[in-house]
This record gives sequence, structure tokens and C-alpha cells, in this order.
Amino acid sequence: MTERAPRPAEVVTFGCRLNAYEAEIIRRNARAAGVGDIIVINTCAVTAEAERQARQAIRRARRRAPDARIVVTGCAAQINADAFAAMAEVDQVIGNAEKLRADALEHPVGPRVRVADIATLRETAGHLVAGFEGRARTFVQIQNGCDHRCTFCIIPFGRGPSRSVPMGAIAEQVRALVASGYREVVLTGVDLTAYGADLPGAPTLGQMVRRLLAAVPELPRLRLSSIDVAEVDDELFETIVSEPRLMPHLHLSLQAGDDLILKRMKRRHDRDQAIDFCARVRAFRPEVAFGADLIAGFPTETEAMFRKTLDLVEEAGLVYLHVFPYSARPGTPAARMPQVPVVERRARAARLRAAGDAALGRFLAAGIGRRHAVLVETGTEGRSAQFAPVRLARARPPGTLVSARAEAVEDGMLIARACDEAA
Repeated sequence: MTERAPRPAEVVTFGCRLNAYEAEIIRRNARAAGVGDIIVINTCAVTAEAERQARQAIRRARRRAPDARIVVTGCAAQINADAFAAMAEVDQVIGNAEKLRADALEHPVGPRVRVADIATLRETAGHLVAGFEGRARTFVQIQNGCDHRCTFCIIPFGRGPSRSVPMGAIAEQVRALVASGYREVVLTGVDLTAYGADLPGAPTLGQMVRRLLAAVPELPRLRLSSIDVAEVDDELFETIVSEPRLMPHLHLSLQAGDDLILKRMKRRHDRDQAIDFCARVRAFRPEVAFGADLIAGFPTETEAMFRKTLDLVEEAGLVYLHVFPYSARPGTPAARMPQVPVVERRARAARLRAAGDAALGRFLAAGIGRRHAVLVETGTEGRSAQFAPVRLARARPPGTLVSARAEAVEDGMLIARACDEAA
């Protein structure tokens, strides 16, 4: 009887772009080590729903692959390792630091739980991924962890303290990615605007971005994954408004639009600061598009307080919304505050999403008749500099930069024709 070849390692990931980035590292490490017949569940701890989905994925994985080794990792596993180890379907639980090691999956025997105290971690986590998200856009992790303690957030306990990748290593990674064909790089991290405080000389994010663009002049497009308006210093602001290769698309960690709720969240900005930041950037780069993370139904939030968040969408000119109904995380201060009923949280989240959909529709409609610099991702589809989804009349190779004029909006996308094509 012919022996079956091992199935390639499979990684099922939940949560943020950083988790997706790290899933690619896990996948490639497993391939390089020749590890197969293994399913890695890379979990998220942001909400109870994310943890529930991870548990479902673990059970499904065991049913469809009864002989596979199931390894659970990620933020939820880091924070609550014993709970996942108690699941009959799970063979091993490894921590967020352990999962990125080259030999992470080479130990089918040994401790069932390998999770170090991530609060003691000081090493940076720069890993070169030679390809990600097709052949157009890739991510580079420049920072990990968080030193802040927002009252709703459990992530610092899953990611550890803030730590940054040295600028030289970032430039080296980006240079290699551009040489392999990538046209756009997204800098990512847990608390991106905290970048550099732990490095010699404490370089700021603005300094790093300026030096990166100077060191890699062949990079056409650079993006920032998410920024905190309270941490945007003068140098980062100047970089945002003056560097044409830094794309006019900023995603903001705002969370709420009411000052008392922001204070109870232990955020470091207020409502006026968020609105003012958007207005100041738009004064220099009127084409800029803003996205934001927003939480609906935070403890003690009244209808009037929620209306402040709802109104923020229009007042700050937000286009791309990531909306979350508040999810109580055990061990966080917010979980001990008076809770808004779950049904009301969900209803408010739905209202916020509807406001976001309407704002995006208006933004896309305003783009009709204008030229857009489109990075082709797959076939006829790509993204504009403002991150608007675009469908072109004719397919182009992934990674092609096309100047195209938008003619219509259809199914939430700009329909455009390249300017070098006849109508």
C-alpha cells in the first residue's frame, strides 16, 4: 500500500492584519521545516465573538482532519492557554512569541502548553515575508505590543510591551520586497505611532517613514496601517501632508466620539482633537480618505453619548469604518463598569455601520469623473491611492500602476477605464 504524503501545514487565522502577517510567517516556517499534517489556529482576543469563532474552527478542524496535529496560538491562546489546552481537540498550545520561531511546529511531543510570560519580552519581531496578498501589496511589521492600558482592551496581555524594529532592518526588508516586485508596502504594528520609543535615540514614526522613503526611492507607495491621533507629533504630521508616496489614506484608532466615554476608555485624545486632526490633514491633502475603529455600546454609554460617535462620522469626514459592538473582556476595568444591554450594543453598531456605508457611498460617488492612481491586485481589480476599490475595464498584471478615470460606482466599487484605453 502506498504511503500517503503529508498534507501541507494549514493556518486558520482570526483578527487583525498583524495576525494575518504572522500567519504567513508560520506557514512559511512550516514549509521550510517540512512540517505537514498540522492545522494551526491563530486566534484573536479582541472580542468574545472572536474567541467563540476560534473554538468553532478548532472543532471543525478536528472533524475534517481527525489525524492532524492541531496547534492553537495567537492572542487568545496567549491570554487563556489552559482553556484551549483543556479542549479535547487540541494537541498543543503555543504563545505569541513561540509561534514565530523557525522550529515552532517541529515538536509534536513535549509540553502540551508552551506559553512564555510575554510581559518580559523585549526582543523585536521583524520577520521578512517574501510575499503576501498576491503580488501587489505586502505588509512589514515594524512594531509589536502596547504600553497603554485602555480600559476595554486585553491585547497588551496578549502582545506584551511595545517594541520596535530598527530602521535599518525595515529598510532592508522593504528594499528586498520592492526588488521582488511589490509596489506597495503597508507598515503595521499593534500601536504603530508608539514606534521607536524603545530604540537607541528614540526615533519617531515620522522620522522612520522619512528615512525609509529616502533609503528606498524605488518604492512607489507606502501606507500606515493605523495611527493614534494623540501620538501624531509635528514630524509625523509633516510627513503625512508632504510625502506624495505616503498614500492619502489614514486609519485612525478613535473608538468613540463622546469625551466622557473616551475618558472612561482611558483614551488620550478627545473629540475635538480627532476632528481637528482630520481637518488639518485635509487642508493640506484634500484628497485624503480617513477610516476609523469605533466601539458601540461601551459601558455607561447613553443614547446621547452614542449620538456623538454617530455624528463624528460626518464631522470628521470618516469613510472606512471598522465597527465593533463592545465586548467585555474578563480582567479589564471596563468589564466591571455598568454594562449596556447586548441587544442595544448590536443595534448601535448596526446604525454606525449604516452611517459608514452611506459615507463610503458618497465618497465613491465623488470620485466619478476623476483620475485615480490604481494599483492592480488581481485581474481587473485594485485599489486607488485613497484605498477605494476599483474595477478596470481591462485586466492588467498584478502590481501594475494604472492611471484610470472613474466612470461609475457599482456594487461598492469604482468602475474605471485606464487613461491609455479608448472609450
